[in-house]
Amino acid sequence: MKARQAFVALLTAGVVGSTVWLVFFSPVLGVRSVEIVGNLTVPADQIKKQAGVAELHPLATVDLGEVEGRVLAIRQLASARVERAWPSTLKIQVVERKPVAVVPVGDKAALIDRGGVVTEVRASAPPELPVLRVDRPGPGDPATVAAIKVIGGLPEELLMKIDEVRATSPEGISFRLTNGRTVVWGGADRGEDKARVLEALLPRTAKVYDVSSPDVVSMK
Repeated sequence: MKARQAFVALLTAGVVGSTVWLVFFSPVLGVRSVEIVGNLTVPADQIKKQAGVAELHPLATVDLGEVEGRVLAIRQLASARVERAWPSTLKIQVVERKPVAVVPVGDKAALIDRGGVVTEVRASAPPELPVLRVDRPGPGDPATVAAIKVIGGLPEELLMKIDEVRATSPEGISFRLTNGRTVVWGGADRGEDKARVLEALLPRTAKVYDVSSPDVVSMK
């Protein structure tokens, strides 16, 4: 009886040992494919390379947090989530940063997202994005933050009419429209009211539209 129990114990230990080896050390359950989900402009091959997971590396021992950190080094990405998809796939789901404005940097164009983070630098500015002019562009600059908040809250139809946004301070935001006219916007408060009033005023001929106080507007 004891011999039989010992045999069963050894057999069980052998099975457990084989399973541990199979899962944690063997290439049998290793990474054979990396699936990228959510990327629109960042190439999947770039994300896979940045993930840095070797083919046939045991899927169970992949450090998901480390992979996420490496992937997020790609500045066009706002977030990344890495999961195991057994038996042999590593799934990386990403969300890209969406540029909302362009900041001139020398003869280059820096695209920035809603957080003021530079997503990429291009040789020329995309025509669909407004140019943002501030003294100290960056996610920690109050004027930049206020201007981006205003841009992000504008109706699409109105945004398409804006060529340039200038912010001398958080309360000193103004627009230059594509037809050369100027809009004095003021601060980031009451954006919906200002946009509604401005759209009603634009059919009227003027060089300057002041909607900084949407209850008392003026045109020049």
